Amino acid sequence: MYKVILIDDEPLARQLIAGLLKPFSEFEVVASCADGFEGFKAIQEHKPDLIFLDVQMPRLTGFEMLELLDQPPATIFTTAFDEYALKAFEAHAVDYLLKPIVRERFDKAVKKWLGQTQKDMPPVQTLLEGAQPEGYQHRIVVKDKGLIRIIPSQEIFYVEACDDYLKIFTKDGNFLKKGTLNSLEQTLDPRQFVRVHRSYFIPVNQLVRIEPYEKDGHIALLHCGAKVNVSKTGMGKLKSLLGW
Repeated sequence: MYKVILIDDEPLARQLIAGLLKPFSEFEVVASCADGFEGFKAIQEHKPDLIFLDVQMPRLTGFEMLELLDQPPATIFTTAFDEYALKAFEAHAVDYLLKPIVRERFDKAVKKWLGQTQKDMPPVQTLLEGAQPEGYQHRIVVKDKGLIRIIPSQEIFYVEACDDYLKIFTKDGNFLKKGTLNSLEQTLDPRQFVRVHRSYFIPVNQLVRIEPYEKDGHIALLHCGAKVNVSKTGMGKLKSLLGW
């Protein structure tokens, strides 16, 4: 028996999926969640084999919820995105259901998952980097001692790359989030944030001054009191952004 969780802010959408699943006797719906917060907790509790996940939800989006999970389960997305935005999903062989969901398409998605092995499933991090919704994000979501914390982008002092994680510095302390600076660079507004070094990403409004440091290098002094390295490439990005 496969354990399934439904995560969608629309009650009727969850009811519809539960009804469409009934002919598949190998599935058991163990939780029905109205948002990403409930979904996150339910996944940790039940450890499902498969989730049906809405992309756009209030409070916490489907993408943000997945980013918080150390080992996300197999996911079939339910979404109102248009066909062009869905190319990223198709490229990574993760299936989706375009709302309004119809029986034929639903059955195809479920049978596709049933025919895949765990080995066939694409890494979720690859999916997240390739399938972010259009437009820049104005927040970062992290796990903090088992709780979910939403950090508005204007509260970020700077971000440092630490192996497979990002260390996000704010007035309330620093927080770890699994990810890369490459993906973060695509997520936040490039008019407000700049990657100044392979290991550092800063908001422009934190910049106090830049001082020379060793050959072709510089140090950026930030309002929060931190000093971060600025590479030659990073200096070029700063000059271009600030019109120096």
